Amino acid sequence: MKVIVIGGSGHIGSFLVPRLVRAGHEVINISRGTHKSYGDAPEWQQVRRVIADRQQEDRDGTFGDRVAALQADVVVDLVCFTFESASSLVNRLRGEAGHLLHCGSVWRYGQSLKLPIAEGSESAAAPFGEYGIQKDRIARMLKDETDDGGLVTTSVHPGHIVGPGWHPIGPLGNLDPAVWYALSAGQPLQVPGSGAELMHHVHADDVAQAFEKAIQNRDAAAGEDFNIVAPTALTVRGYADIAPGWFGQSATLETVTWEHFRESTTPEYAESSWGHLYRSHCFTIEKAKSLLGYAPRYQPEQAVLESITWLIERGQLRVANPLRVLAG
Repeated sequence: MKVIVIGGSGHIGSFLVPRLVRAGHEVINISRGTHKSYGDAPEWQQVRRVIADRQQEDRDGTFGDRVAALQADVVVDLVCFTFESASSLVNRLRGEAGHLLHCGSVWRYGQSLKLPIAEGSESAAAPFGEYGIQKDRIARMLKDETDDGGLVTTSVHPGHIVGPGWHPIGPLGNLDPAVWYALSAGQPLQVPGSGAELMHHVHADDVAQAFEKAIQNRDAAAGEDFNIVAPTALTVRGYADIAPGWFGQSATLETVTWEHFRESTTPEYAESSWGHLYRSHCFTIEKAKSLLGYAPRYQPEQAVLESITWLIERGQLRVANPLRVLAG
C-alpha cells in the first residue's frame, strides 16, 4: 500500500516510517524539513520526502489538496492539533483515501475518577486545557465520521512519549533537568502533593507499533480510538525511587505543599507538574491488545532510561554521576 505519514520526521515517525518500509509499504513523508529523523535507519533511503508547511497551507486551504493529490491508500497524521485542521483534512480525503489515522493524546481525558481509564468509559472527567479539549473534539469527530459511513478513521492516543531523541517527563511531571541532576547526586528532591499521583509513559516505538497494527487491521480499527501506553504506570514516588538507582544513589524525598513547590521552581515547570499530577492518569490497553494485537515491548522505566541514556551520551543532560545501568 501507499502510505503517507504527515510529520514522519518527528519522534513517533522516526520509528513508524522504517516499520512501514520493512512491512513492504510505499511510504511518503510530509514534513517541514527542518530536522532529520531521530534515527539513521537505512529504510529512510526508500522514503519519498515532501516538504510542506502544514500550518501555512491550512491557512491557505491547500494542505488537503496536497495530501489528496498523492493518492495514498493510508494517511497517518502525526501533527494535527486543531479541530479545524482535522476537519479540513477529513473533508478533503473523504472518498479519496481508504484509511486516515490520527495521533491524539491521553490528555483528551481530564483528571482520573476510576482506574484504569478505558476508552469510552466514565473513568475520567472532561478534558481541560486547549490542547486536551482539541484532541478530544478531534477524536469524537473522527469516530462520528466513520460511524456515519464516511471516511474510515482511527485515533491513537499515546501517553507521555519517551525514547531516544528527547527529554522525558520526569518524576515531578515536568521537563526540569535539575531534577535529574538531584537524583543522580543523591540530593533531596522536593515532591508536591501526596507522591501517589500517576503518570503513564510509552516508548515511541510502541506507539509506532500501534499505528502499524491499526493499518494492518483496518477493519478492526475502523471508527475506533485506542489508548496506547506502557503495560504499567509510575507513581511519583515510585519513579523518584527507581531513577536514582541508575546512578548508584538512593532517593531522598521531601513532601512539600504545592504553594511551596511553585515558589521553588519556574511557572512553566510548576504548571507542567500540576497538569500531569492533577490528572493522575493510568490507562488500560486491553482494547488495543484485543482488537489490534498491541504488545508493548517497554515498561515505563525502561523507556525513560533509554531516553536519559541517549541525552547523557550526547551531552544534552547534566548529571552528577555516571549511569551504573545502561538501557538495552
